[in-house]
This record gives sequence, structure tokens and C-alpha cells, in this order.
Amino acid sequence: MNAPRTRVQRRPVHGVLLLDKPLGFSSNDALQKAKWLLRADKAGHTGTLDPLASGVLPLCFGAATKFSQLHLDADKRYEAVARLGARTATGDAEGELLDERPVPPFTNAELAAVARRFTGPIRQVPPMHSALKKDGRALYEYARAGIEVERAPREVEILSLDVTRTQDPRAKDAIKIIVSCSKGTYIRTLGEDLGEALGCGAHLISLRRTATGPFGQAQCVTLARLEAMNEAERLACLLPVEVLLAGHTRVTLDAENAGRFLSGLRRRGAWQDAPRVAVFGPAPGPRAGPAVLLGTAHIVAGELIPARLLTPLEIAQSAAQDNAPPPQISESTQIPETQT
Repeated sequence: MNAPRTRVQRRPVHGVLLLDKPLGFSSNDALQKAKWLLRADKAGHTGTLDPLASGVLPLCFGAATKFSQLHLDADKRYEAVARLGARTATGDAEGELLDERPVPPFTNAELAAVARRFTGPIRQVPPMHSALKKDGRALYEYARAGIEVERAPREVEILSLDVTRTQDPRAKDAIKIIVSCSKGTYIRTLGEDLGEALGCGAHLISLRRTATGPFGQAQCVTLARLEAMNEAERLACLLPVEVLLAGHTRVTLDAENAGRFLSGLRRRGAWQDAPRVAVFGPAPGPRAGPAVLLGTAHIVAGELIPARLLTPLEIAQSAAQDNAPPPQISESTQIPETQT
């Protein structure tokens, strides 16, 4: 007989976990694993990362899910390796080989000139093997059915691009790509386009996201390390919800105005206009304490206009979680340093 399955008792967990997503996991697979380890009752991520890609994946829990959409617009940084002289159906090593061509000789100066052609605003045709939707269906669903659909080019921005020759046991000829880019950039497509510009075609054989917005790989924790921790240590890996609001103007309200703001009422003050505001104030209830995040807003003509608000329960739970005593961490289980 099979042993009965242990039912996990969920609980409210609030904050942001910077996960180093492993290869082979979809973003949702990684999210569900982390959610199970934290016993969290509500979670979401801030944009997908392909199963064949590893690296920085911010996961949002509880109150942080209200602000996860704000991070979708963040710039990204990737490191990739592309094999030259071979194209695949998917633009990466998972796809069927379409053709092979000899790699022509080129100098480092010629390679740098090609990289400059793809720096700045560029137009990309989204790959068929992507999650972009057409008529309610993801493009990869059409691709799996053998259907090619027309895709309009989209403008993205390559903020910086460094392309160099590299040695890789999986390829005779390969280039390393280090790129900072705007949201919506397809690195597989960039790799293919660089290969075409070199006259031989290419496909990615590795891809790693090293940063998204203000978050870098040095701040991340792996699923394996999370599994080795106890519950208190896992909670200590969470960053506060307000790390998602970098770049917002900070406004702090007194108790009376904080209560009215949380009721959805506009407040007036000597504030300058601001499109994105993070609002702080005393936590609801009789206990005094440091100012806590209440929600987001914008300011027009001295009027603070609520946008996304936390509930009093979410605020109280977040405050209690932040004020919990730090865990006793053994030498074998170290929590990565974080920056907020």
C-alpha cells in the first residue's frame, strides 16, 4: 500500500524571494517548489524564465503579489553561449537541427562591429517557440502543431552588448554573449541574428539571467539550499515587500492620515507631483512601531491618490514576520547576503 500523503498546512507569508532558478525547471515549477517549502498560501513570479535558462527569478509571496506586475518592466541582464554554424527550430539546443554551415573566419574587430549593429533600439521578430499569445493561444502551441503564424516585429532596446569568442566543449566554434536589455528581448533571437550577421547561423547552448532590475545573482538562493534549511531560515531569506518599489517616491503619513488612506481616501499635503509613490505609515492597531508599507499611490496637484493598498491584516502579518527573532543558523547552512 502507498503511504498516505502528508498534507502541508499553508500559512500567510509575505515578501520577495530571489531564487536562482535551476535548469530544467519552468518558472512555475520553481515557484510551486518554493511555495511548498515556505508553506505559503499565496505566491506569484515577476515574469517567466525558460526551462533551459537558469538564474535570477524574483518570487513574490502574499502582499508582494500585489506589486509583482511593477517588476515586469525591469531591464534584464543575461550571459549566453551560442554555437556558430548551426540553426535549430527553437533557436536553442532543444530544437531540431535545421541546417549547418561552415563558420567563416572573422577578427575580433569584425565581431565587435557586428555587436555594435545590434546595440541600441532594434526590432525583433518573436520566435515561434515563445509564450507570446496570438488569438488566445501561446505561439509555442502553434509551433508544436507544425503551424507557422505571422508575427509582427517588436522594438526592444539592447542597452549594452559584449560578444567574444569562447571555448566550449559542446561546440567547435562558439561566442559568449553578455547583454543588458529592455523587457521583451528574446536572447535566442539575438543569438540567431548574430549568427546570421556572421554568415553562418547560430543557436544558444546555454542561457543565464544574471540580473533583473536591482536584483543580481549574488543575492539569490538556490532550491537546494532552501531544502537544506529549517523553516525559520527559509523565512529569513525573504526580502520585504517594498524592495519591489525601488524608484518610487516615499511618503510617510501619520496615524490619522494612514487610516484614511487605507480606506481609499485621497489625502492632501505639500507634496510635489509624482507618478509612482510608496506610502508608509504606522501599522493599524494600538502598538506603536516603525513605519510600514501601506501601499502605492500617485500625487497630482498636492493630492495623494491611492493605487494598490495592503489590507490591515496583511500589514499586521508582515510586521509580525519582520519582527520575528532571527534564526540560529548553523555553519553548514548560511543565508546569502541581501541588499535592500
